[in-house]
Amino acid sequence: MNAAASANRPGRALLRSGRVVAGGVLLLVLILAAAFAPWLAPHDPAEQDLLFALVPPAWDALGDPKYPLGTDSLGRCVLSQLIYGARVALIVAVCAATGAMLLGVFLALIAGYFGGRVDWLISRAVDLWMSFPPVILSLILMVGFGVGVVNVILAIVLVDWTRFCRVIRSEVLVVCQRDYIPAARLLGFSHLRTLWREVLPSVAPLIVTLMSLEMGIAVIVEAILSFVGLSVEADVPAWGVMIADGRDYVYQAVWGLVFPILAIMITVFGFNLLGDGLRLTLDPRLQSRQAR
Repeated sequence: MNAAASANRPGRALLRSGRVVAGGVLLLVLILAAAFAPWLAPHDPAEQDLLFALVPPAWDALGDPKYPLGTDSLGRCVLSQLIYGARVALIVAVCAATGAMLLGVFLALIAGYFGGRVDWLISRAVDLWMSFPPVILSLILMVGFGVGVVNVILAIVLVDWTRFCRVIRSEVLVVCQRDYIPAARLLGFSHLRTLWREVLPSVAPLIVTLMSLEMGIAVIVEAILSFVGLSVEADVPAWGVMIADGRDYVYQAVWGLVFPILAIMITVFGFNLLGDGLRLTLDPRLQSRQAR
């Protein structure tokens, strides 16, 4: 019973965290909308009807119930485009953040644990790579790679791995100064086992927080690349493409600009809430500070 109760404590603590619950609910709604897009979207997002161009939302006196959030300049349903655009945002967020995390954390563990020349080489590589403006570097990479979701993910990974590497390396340096790391080596633990069993769990809460923040950043970067036409193909719905199309008719149909911006803001807000809540719940040091 005691073991089962202790195993359930993290789950109960997560459910008691308002940030985790709020962020999780927001992201769950987004995930469900993306997963069931063919059934939730009232129209094909690429379907055009010029007779219904720039129709306002349904609650407007000139709105049409068939288009709950109105239409764009080509008569496409804004709500349908938002729902299908969530698929691109989520795929890029999860895959890009995971790739950047794996590469950055791997190099951070090596640099912080072994130190010396290894740490110096990796740190200088991070400094050199971070000297390039991230958005400009992403644009340059996309020009070389070409459009496509896979290329967007690759570009974000190549740009943002440094964020993980620099922050996690600093934390690893602190962890390696604690007594249990030399004790593990004295007990005969290999370097790999020490990293896996002792160092990595200590920095895991910080990795979770950075992952959630990176997912939000990936959503914004994908929207920027879509806005300038360097992300997805022309026939793929994306929030950045919607913003680019809506800016030309902002005075006649402001809803075409407002709704995709709101979708990006809510998504990033959900990732940030979830990440902050997870770290506050999972990091024992933060728990002890709050207890004081």
